[in-house]
Amino acid sequence: MFRLLCMFVTIALSSQLLAKDIDPASYGYPLTNPFESTIATTPLQLRGPMSADQDIDQQDFSLRLRPEREFTLPDNFWAVKSLHYRVARQSGPAPLIFIISGTGADYASSQTESLKRVFYAAGYHVVQLSSPSSYDFMAAASRLATPGLSAEDAQDLYRVMLAVRAQQKDLPVTGYYLVGYSLGALHAAFVSQLDDQRHGFNFRRVLMLNPPVNMNTSIRNLDRLVQVRLENIAGNANFYELILEKLSQYFRYRGYINLDEALLYDFQQSSFKLSNEQMAMLIGSVFRLTVADIAFTSDLINRRGLITPPGYPIDNGTRLEPFFKKALLCNFDCYVTEQVIPLWRERYGGGSLTQMIDEISLYAVEDYLRQTSKIAVMHNADDMILGPGDIGFLRRTLGDRLTLYPYGGHCGNLAYRVNVENMLEFLRD
Repeated sequence: MFRLLCMFVTIALSSQLLAKDIDPASYGYPLTNPFESTIATTPLQLRGPMSADQDIDQQDFSLRLRPEREFTLPDNFWAVKSLHYRVARQSGPAPLIFIISGTGADYASSQTESLKRVFYAAGYHVVQLSSPSSYDFMAAASRLATPGLSAEDAQDLYRVMLAVRAQQKDLPVTGYYLVGYSLGALHAAFVSQLDDQRHGFNFRRVLMLNPPVNMNTSIRNLDRLVQVRLENIAGNANFYELILEKLSQYFRYRGYINLDEALLYDFQQSSFKLSNEQMAMLIGSVFRLTVADIAFTSDLINRRGLITPPGYPIDNGTRLEPFFKKALLCNFDCYVTEQVIPLWRERYGGGSLTQMIDEISLYAVEDYLRQTSKIAVMHNADDMILGPGDIGFLRRTLGDRLTLYPYGGHCGNLAYRVNVENMLEFLRD
């Protein structure tokens, strides 16, 4: 018995030691503040090889996946009654990589575009997909239109991927790969497990970038950022006025306006930079706006009457501000309590909140992640969506398929040249 216990401890410790911890001294990423790196990302001169937009053969396409909603959705949803996606096509046969966007992000979001430029430069066909938590995916592709049940979201994504392949049947593909970042990384794990059962793509490699481990922890961490107390600030309106005033001062100093990632990096090196508290609230506010969008859209599509009164006529002329303000009062806990848990209990026959959290987090695919060799995780030790025990879980589960960077915040270093080299090396293997 004692020998067995020693063997177990030895295996557990060796698994943790196998994880690739990147040394802070040699890493070279310049932003050691997780809030700064999350907002400003990577300076242009430190990014890995990327294709310029004008050098990419790319086109947007659409799919009609939920035709019944074309008659039930309000008129102001006309733009998302079909699901849009983007394809970047190589000139000849090549491997194809799907990118699943992060929380609330559509297929053309800046982070998805950045990853597209990386993989296209490396010779891949690229398909960019919206997150199941984006309002366009909810309206045009989701069966339940209530994102948060990871297995259900993965099934919706898988149907979309199969539909994309059918529509792009003339694309010469030599093999399939899958990448997701943030919430999209968690979805990638569930999609990969589903594909191993159905063998629609037989993904050769699956790369998860900055995934949440425990969904409850990640949600609470982001919600708490909105609750930061700022000196001499009372209310969100004054907070945004402060941000705009600082940016205005900076633009006057620079003499021109160019609001991009390079500008944000340069801004944070200036005397006008935001404090940690201000950056935390800015990140938290973006997340709260995303949650409000999810809660409003889910309630409206499902006619639950929690935000939009049942039977209330909504068309192109309807003012949505009052409903969106009401949605803003509902944080992610509120959305989960009012919309996700009732649906989960209805579909799966009840259970506690703890059980549901386990089923929608990486814990649900722990055995699969441990057994498969084709999945890797790249994460940052200072990522704000992680909590106590999350990195330990990743070490135990993935071993040397976990690469842990010391800095980068939440997805801030994905374009950094070291990260890009590591991504491409894993995919080539």
